[in-house]
Amino acid sequence: MTRRDIVKNAIAHKETDRVPYCVNFLPEAEKMLKPYYSECEFQQTIGNYVYQIGPPWWDWYNLPDSYKEFDAPVSLPQTIGTGNYADFFEKCRAVHEETDCYVLATIWGSHFEKAYFARGIENFLADLAGNKEFAQELLSLIIKKNLVMLENIISCPYINGVLLGSDWGSQKSLLMSPKVWRELIAPGEKKEYDLLKSAGKEVWIHSCGNVESIIPDLIEMGVDVLNPLQPECMDIYEIKRKYGNRLTFWGGISTQQTLPYGTPEEVREETRRVIQELSRGGGYIASPAQGIQEDVPIENMLAFIDEIRKFG
Repeated sequence: MTRRDIVKNAIAHKETDRVPYCVNFLPEAEKMLKPYYSECEFQQTIGNYVYQIGPPWWDWYNLPDSYKEFDAPVSLPQTIGTGNYADFFEKCRAVHEETDCYVLATIWGSHFEKAYFARGIENFLADLAGNKEFAQELLSLIIKKNLVMLENIISCPYINGVLLGSDWGSQKSLLMSPKVWRELIAPGEKKEYDLLKSAGKEVWIHSCGNVESIIPDLIEMGVDVLNPLQPECMDIYEIKRKYGNRLTFWGGISTQQTLPYGTPEEVREETRRVIQELSRGGGYIASPAQGIQEDVPIENMLAFIDEIRKFG
């Protein structure tokens, strides 16, 4: 059974003899690990089951300084496409044919984040509360642009899934009320998910923070995989108990406490426990809750990698 098959089985909530994993390291942490591993591409070196590829996307263009002022702008900003589709398609083909990994197109800042990148997060949260008409216009522009890009991306036959990222949560709750999320954020997200599903691609969602109040919505909307499932923000075992038969989780191992501040044995113990508990009945892709940063001691990185590989 290939790594791709094992990931698909996890998403289908089928147990396998191996637990898939996909671990991200930030550049400085990756440099710390380089002396311990070969010089080949790092995603392959550590044995990730999921190969992440950033597709062509778009950005704001000639954004005026007035967009970061408190009062809502009177016009919508310009946009510009980035990246090269020929290169992206070729990369996806090569990964599909030369590895047995699940191919995931990753778009980390796709909707809500895109809006507050333009306005500043404080201003856009104020827009959501006090100027919903402008907030809706800006979000609608983002979704309109996203759908065009996604139509191009999903025409690539080598992609298995697409990750869309927007950080909706804080350490304690959503950044906005669930009502506002359902009114202004969810409709555009649903259009994207429906498009991905129509092409047979699995829907992966990234949102930091406590998003428990909208997990039932995400399931209803068609999300397959939720990342990062931060243990500092939510009870990950209760989340698994309540939703684990309908949603796959990617993450869950502490990057705020255990990995940076624990001992190597504590890192091993948490890694074992999280994988054993969250992989019951399938529905889990093992990983820390965030990309590993340089604040994690090298001995903890090595202990974590060794432990996660035992399951995978």
